[in-house]
Amino acid sequence: MELRHLRYFVAVAEELSFTRAAERLHIGQPPLSQQIQALELEVGARLFERSKRWVRLTEAGKLFLADARRVLALAEQAKETARRAQRGEAGELRVGFTFSTPFTALFASVVRRYRQRYPGVLLTFHEMATLPQLAKLEARELDLGFVRSVSVPIPDTITMTTLRHDPLRLVLPSDSPLAAMATVTVKDLEGLPFVIFPKDAGTGIHPQLFRMCRAAGFTPQIAMEAGEASTIIGLVAAGCGISVLPSSFEGIHMEGVVYRPLADPQATTALMLARRSEGAGPLVEAFVALAEAASAEG
Repeated sequence: MELRHLRYFVAVAEELSFTRAAERLHIGQPPLSQQIQALELEVGARLFERSKRWVRLTEAGKLFLADARRVLALAEQAKETARRAQRGEAGELRVGFTFSTPFTALFASVVRRYRQRYPGVLLTFHEMATLPQLAKLEARELDLGFVRSVSVPIPDTITMTTLRHDPLRLVLPSDSPLAAMATVTVKDLEGLPFVIFPKDAGTGIHPQLFRMCRAAGFTPQIAMEAGEASTIIGLVAAGCGISVLPSSFEGIHMEGVVYRPLADPQATTALMLARRSEGAGPLVEAFVALAEAASAEG
């Protein structure tokens, strides 16, 4: 049974005339009669009662008509869904983001615009560090990723689009002497205990902190490690050490903590959008275009 058989049947059922149905379908009446007979044979039930003057639906035909219309409607819906997906208007988009990304106004703006413009696309979000995101993109388990600067080579299979640069912020206990300084440099942090993300967390800030400290002539003293930025900030508030985080985390207000800028030029981090270089598809392209437009607006 093919969809055309159902279309033939529905036309005859609605016209109750093989002649008018054949004209409507732009086919000859004998082939139409043959197709209906073949359909009845396949279904195993008589769908029409016929005479030389009239055509009527049988009880089986009436029930079959309702199902045939549903099947044809679903077929049209499937075609429209495919067309919308081709235009980037339907489907699912799996988006990764780093821990600091939701604190940026850009992220909220891009997601809000995308949902408004493409309400038929299901957005699913996955929070994880940068390196795990890149691995998930290569494994085709993510479609896009908001990531931070990394110290490892980016695979050729991944394309990165820089959206913005964020300064790094020194996270201090509010009673720290550094909080009163007009200008703080990385060199001023020598000998102080740090609270940072673990090395194996896959964040870009861990290797960047070590690079900056070594460039300033020392190796940072790691007092504690924590996998969540809010935990790191809480440990700083508790006097366990200091930390360096992207400025977007300044949105986390906690008693006993202050944020101070670092004067070093290299104390910045990029927020980038990562995607597969090939086969990204219209859903991804539409998201990237919106993100680039929002980034250009500042």
